[in-house]
Amino acid sequence: MSEKGREPLRIGVLGAARITGRSLTDPARATGHRLVAVAARDRARAEAFAAEHGVERVAGSYAELVADPEVDVVYNPLANGLHGPWNLAALAAGKHVLSEKPSASNAREAAEVREAAGKAGTVFMEAFHYLFHPVTRRLHELLDSGELGELRHVEAMVAIAAPPDADPRWSLRLAGGALMDLGCYGLHALRMLAPWAGGAPRLAGARGGERAGAPGVDEWLDADLEFPGGATGSARCHMAYDGLDMSIQITGSRGEATALNFVLPQMDDRIVVRTPEGERTERLGTRSSYTYQLEAFAARVRDGAPLPLDADDAVTTMALIDDCYRAAGFEPRPRTRI
Repeated sequence: MSEKGREPLRIGVLGAARITGRSLTDPARATGHRLVAVAARDRARAEAFAAEHGVERVAGSYAELVADPEVDVVYNPLANGLHGPWNLAALAAGKHVLSEKPSASNAREAAEVREAAGKAGTVFMEAFHYLFHPVTRRLHELLDSGELGELRHVEAMVAIAAPPDADPRWSLRLAGGALMDLGCYGLHALRMLAPWAGGAPRLAGARGGERAGAPGVDEWLDADLEFPGGATGSARCHMAYDGLDMSIQITGSRGEATALNFVLPQMDDRIVVRTPEGERTERLGTRSSYTYQLEAFAARVRDGAPLPLDADDAVTTMALIDDCYRAAGFEPRPRTRI
């Protein structure tokens, strides 16, 4: 049983992705939810994954897992291009869906997922886990309290060292690219500042660079945004960077706040606040953002508790991603057929 003796969620996992240990199986153990089944293209990989992470059994295929009556929730951490098709399949089967970001390959497909979620009447959420951690909540509190004054500028940078050349994140067919894998965090974080900026931001311009040997795939992309209240923003991403940078800096009329790693705050939970009164560093805790996320998702599934993320939000983010690609001289990611 999960917390307070309540029935656990019964979760099925699509694929044997490396991220799943950190993003789902560890949080599921911490919160008492069941990992009912896993499926992968290679059954041996699925069996190894199940043994390592305590999954109860291996399904013969993705389709078999999605149809399994013992599965309440489908977690989808597949390659980007497979998010949309399998989100649609899981929703059609009446499952709740926790999908890794981005929720689809482009805005048109994301709209289809939204329609499917509406028909299913189940919970659909795009896994922007950072939003549930106290680091992000504290940034919003600093704006809400007025300590930073009026919002003037925000800059997000999400950058990692280059994955191997054969990694699906470099595949146009599988909806790869720096913006899809990394930049979506920065764009989403800027969108979430709308309550303190007079409304949602609009794209003012974008620039990007193509990955050598991967036509149409962005190695880096910078997007400039403008808010109705006059504030500006920058969302930058780089997937062949010298090191790791997942920071966000919010500048107001009276001060600024910088989160050193807003995407993975469990790695660095510091926020540095600078105002006329001085500088201080706040620590918000290294409990996993993914654990906070699973708790919030479970509360929605069980009790109808409100969530800041839904299928509408996913469509809005995907439309902004498509706009960024066009402005930077790329095409939106093509749909992957299965």
